[in-house]
Amino acid sequence: MASNDINVFMPVVILMGLGILVVAGAGLVSKILRPHRPSVLKETPYECGEEPIGVAWSAFNVRFYVVGLIFIIFDVEAALMYPVAAVFKKFNELGMGGLVLFEIFLFTIILVAGLAYCWAKGDLDWVKSFQVNNPAPSKKVS
Repeated sequence: MASNDINVFMPVVILMGLGILVVAGAGLVSKILRPHRPSVLKETPYECGEEPIGVAWSAFNVRFYVVGLIFIIFDVEAALMYPVAAVFKKFNELGMGGLVLFEIFLFTIILVAGLAYCWAKGDLDWVKSFQVNNPAPSKKVS
């Protein structure tokens, strides 16, 4: 690489330096100009206008995340069928309608199988009960 080729990168270096300078300058100016008056009320967690109850670091039920994740997975996969349905008529005119219809049915079968698996596993139950099978009490020998 010749020394003249380094000059090609000079606008990028100048722009990066200018970006760093602007961000650092904005942070410095905001630190100088803002009022700093901490109070107990300002340091309490914001709970949508309600008085906070308990500690802010409470644990959420994992079921919320599992059900939300399952919803996102099936929602996105179902949304992927709309573009195929929109161009199905064109594929049908080209003589490939049967193949596209088969693929849509296969995709739907895979979605239904995944939903059935989640349902059978109990991941769709909001309150999941864990029952332990206790063996019958043993008879005492006297």
